[in-house]
Amino acid sequence: VHLVESGGGLAQPGGSLGLSCAASGDTVNIIDMGWYRQVPGKQRELVATISRGGNTDYADSVKGRATISRDNSENTVYLQMASLKPEDTGVYYCKAEYGSTWYSGDFWGQGTQVTVSS
Repeated sequence: VHLVESGGGLAQPGGSLGLSCAASGDTVNIIDMGWYRQVPGKQRELVATISRGGNTDYADSVKGRATISRDNSENTVYLQMASLKPEDTGVYYCKAEYGSTWYSGDFWGQGTQVTVSS
């Protein structure tokens, strides 16, 4: 499975942004997908996840400001964030949880930088 993120960049505090992550390869065995973010010196942290059936989960820090969605027909997961804060700055990574009879594990994208600053 290969994941390619797009979107991100520089955004103003209080503004919004959208990220997308396109999966290719053996996508039929992708289970959950999600977004994580990381800042220098800190561990990668969960932002939001979505199951194949559309069940979602959000970090407390983004609840009410983030929306994760998924298009299974296009193997793409999206993240929309509003009311951005400087602490939303970080490298955002897409993750796909994979499960098949021969392999189970996580695949990660290369990451996309999000900077929230005036």
